[in-house]
Formats: sequence, structure tokens, C-alpha cells
Amino acid sequence: MAPAPPPAHVITAEEQKVIFASSLGTIFEWYDFYLYGSLATIIARQFFSGVDENTGFIFALLAFAAGFIVRPFGALIFGRLGDMVGRKYTFLLTIVIMGSSTFIVGLLPSYASVGIVAPIALISMRILQGLALGGEYGGAATYVAEHAPHHKRGIFTSWIQTTATLGLLMSLLIILGMRTAVGEDAFQEWGWRIPFLVSIFLLAVSVWIRMSLHESPAFARMKAQGRTSPAPLTESFGRWKNMKIVILALFGLTAGQAVVWYTGQLYALFFLIQTLKVDGQTANLLIAGSLLLGTPFFILFGALSDKIGRKPIIMAGCLLAALTYFPIFKAITHYANPALEAAQASAPVIVKADPSECHFLFNPTGVEKFDSSCDIARTALTKASVNYVTVDSVAGSVAAIQIGVQTLEGFDATDLSEEDAVLQTEAFTKRMTAALKAAGYSGKADPEQVNRGMLLFLLFVLMLFVAMVYGPIAALLVEMFPTRIRYTSMSLPYHIGNGWFGGFLPTTAFALVAFKGDIYYGLWYPVIVALMTFVIGMLYIKETRGKDIYAGD
Repeated sequence: MAPAPPPAHVITAEEQKVIFASSLGTIFEWYDFYLYGSLATIIARQFFSGVDENTGFIFALLAFAAGFIVRPFGALIFGRLGDMVGRKYTFLLTIVIMGSSTFIVGLLPSYASVGIVAPIALISMRILQGLALGGEYGGAATYVAEHAPHHKRGIFTSWIQTTATLGLLMSLLIILGMRTAVGEDAFQEWGWRIPFLVSIFLLAVSVWIRMSLHESPAFARMKAQGRTSPAPLTESFGRWKNMKIVILALFGLTAGQAVVWYTGQLYALFFLIQTLKVDGQTANLLIAGSLLLGTPFFILFGALSDKIGRKPIIMAGCLLAALTYFPIFKAITHYANPALEAAQASAPVIVKADPSECHFLFNPTGVEKFDSSCDIARTALTKASVNYVTVDSVAGSVAAIQIGVQTLEGFDATDLSEEDAVLQTEAFTKRMTAALKAAGYSGKADPEQVNRGMLLFLLFVLMLFVAMVYGPIAALLVEMFPTRIRYTSMSLPYHIGNGWFGGFLPTTAFALVAFKGDIYYGLWYPVIVALMTFVIGMLYIKETRGKDIYAGD
């Protein structure tokens, strides 16, 4: 028999305060965290200038990912505190750590000033940010859910789900404002620091807001009765009954949600700027516009999950994303850089090389030397964001690049001195650039040919997928675990999913593109992960809508 419809509920002033205070504080925390992602290309030049540009950008992405690597450890540390000490004081501590480390990033000297100390200090701050964020989300989501009526948890927690998007939007808008105010040259030199430094004011506001909150009534009642968990880590992960749910939450929910989120927002931004060579201001404005249009749908899908369930909305979002990413990103190329698309069709690029000389070009440590003629040719093409295919040539032959009707002979730098290798690489790159230009490949997207309206629409579609997978997921995760270990149990799968599956997406995708020579090849990573989540989620995740989250506590 279908459950009776829930009684009408009018949100109280206290509930409004809980949602507003938790969400606003978390927006500021996400703003701090995503400043780095929004400024990855500038940070690569400031802190990783000791290596070539391509490797420097990969380093910057890895430093970005460092903040994600440690998020699950933050979830364990602060989740345990949250289940033992309380929700309020734990996520008050996380925001102090986040805000302080972000402010310090704005003061760090560049690589040109202090050498290797600069990237080490930067990565240290990213690690602190990641640890803090690992404790933030579970606390905010749990705190709001434990204040919500059982038939309104979807819409209540969906406000928390908007915070990551709004934090990214805030970072983009402040960056755009600074670029406009000081000019691009000054922004590249020193203006990029200002968005980090102003976070100290956001920190003060956030701490003041959170100090005004009261402890979650569910936790306060449980603590007063002496029923809090003495060992939340052991209960969460040392007992198969709960550990099984944690594993299913990771692979059947958060892994797919994470790759859809990061593809629709951060990877789309990187793709526009780094691959399609759209100028940074235009790309940021387009992403900001899609965020503005898409944010209300987090609330819509959260509210809808209170009526039809959390699971069908999340699973539909994963499936739609996996089925449409390739055509959507190809359409983004068509409307962002039609000259590049036309050149790829009329003058395809082919690398003819001995396959034994072609290696995987991902170089996270910067110490590998890719001196073979095949590696030199493919590295040059990757830097130019040019699609290419590699075909086998005679063993021992020198690699050659065929661009339309032109063929460029490569060179092998294995036995050359470092100075000679640099000179020959520069000369080879110059010849290649001229050949690409003659074949219609332009270095940057022509602003006159950028179809902003269609790009905004396509980015909005990507945002709809994000809203579908992200809007209802906090309510579902909260409802999967008991109150005494909820903070710990839900935080770990969420932050492994978002910190590892999502945080590694840009680095993994760009490495796959460099390996294959196809600007769309990196999309296989989010497509496969989203499909995995869809299959596991459909088979094993149970619907939780309407569940009494205090039953058995």
C-alpha cells in the first residue's frame, strides 16, 4: 500500500537559519577550494616555471588533485570528531583551516623567487584545504538533514548541494572582476593573488555565522542519553554490515556523481581554454552563465526526489551523461573553434613512426626524457591541441608528421646535447606551427566565430546532468547510515568518490588525450565511471525516500 501523503510543512525560522548558515558557510569554503582550479593555468606559470609549459600545466593539475587526494583522510579525521564531539564544532574547525590556508596561498612567493620551495609550499596549502573540505561536506549535509522533516530532506539538503556550484561561480566572478579592474597583464603578474587574499574576510563572516548555530537536535539528544559511538571508525568500517553499504555508496553513487560533476564544470572549463584555445575571460563567463542557469535545478531535483525518490534521478543523470558526452563536446568544438574542427576534417594529422619509439607521454615527476622522434612529434602536437593518429612505420625510421598534403621530417634527440636538443625542438616546432597554420589550424579560437549562445546552451545541458546526480545525493547518503556513525560513514564514500574519482579527472583526461592524440579521448574516463555507477546503482542501491533516519538509533 502506498504511504499516506505527508502533512503540509511550513518551514520555520529556525530551519531557515540552519539552511542559510550552513549553506553560506559552505559556499565560502568551496570558493576557497576552487580558486585554485579556476586559476590553474596562471598557477602553472607562477609555481611550476622550472619545467616546460605542458609539463607545468600537468603539475598544476596534480597539485589541484593533491587537495582531492587527502579529502578521504579529512573525512576520517573530522567525521570521527563529528560523531563523537558534535556537528557544529567540527565544521567550524574545518572552515578556519580552509580559510587560513587559502589566504596564505595569496602570499606565497613564486618559483622565480624561491625555486622549489614555492611548489612545495603551494602543495602543502592544498593538502590542508583538502583535509578541511573532507570534514566540511559530511558535517553540513548531516547537520541540515537532521533538522529537516523526513518528507523534506531532499529539498532541505539540496541547498547544501548548490554550495559547490555557487562557490565555483563566486570564484569565477571575482576573478573576472579582478581581470577587468587591473587588466590582463597585471592580473597574470600579481592580480591573481587578490581573490585568495580577500578570503580572509569571507572567513570572518563564515565563522561568525557558524558560531550562531546550535548543535543538531538529533546529536544533542543522543549525546545527552549517552548513546554516541565511542569508536565511529570501527563501527563504520570494521563491521561488514556497514562497510558493505559504504562500498555500495562509493561505486553505486558517488563515483559516477563525481565524474559527472567535474566533467560538467571544471573539465568543460579546461577544455574550452586549454584545448579549444578560447580566451579565458570568454570561457569563464560562459561557465559562470551555465552555473547561474543550472543552480536552481539542484533545488528542483532535490524537491523532486522527495516525491519520486532519490535513486531514479541520480541514475538517469549518470546514464544521460555517459550517452551524450561525446556528441556534446564535439558540438562545443564546433561552436567554440569551428576553424579547428574544419582543419581536423580537411587536413587530418598523421604521425608515422616506429611503434617502439612511441611512449606514454604522461610525466608527473618531470624527470622523464622523451627524446625519441615519435615522442618529440607527439609532444609538439599535444601542446598545439591538435588531433592526430599514429600509424606504424618501418622499424628504426625517424618519425614524420603528415599535415594534410605536407610532410615534416622529425628528429631524434637521444644523442644530442641538451642545448642542441632545445634548438632543434624550437626549429621543428616553428616549422610544424607554420604547416598547421597553412592547413587551417589557428593557434587561438577566433572571437568572431565563437557562438556564445549555443555554447551557453550546451554548457547548461551539462549542468542539468550535474544537478540530477548532485541535487538528491546528500539526502540519500544521510538516509543510508545511522545517526551515531552518520558523519563518518557518509563522508568517506563521498570524498573518495569526489576526491579521487573526480579530483583526478582533469589530470587523467589530459594524459589520455596526450597518449591517444584525440582531444575527445579523455571523455572515456567519465563515461566508463558513470556507466559503472549506473549499473551498480540500479542493481544494488535501495531507495531511501521517506525513511525514518532515527529508527534503531
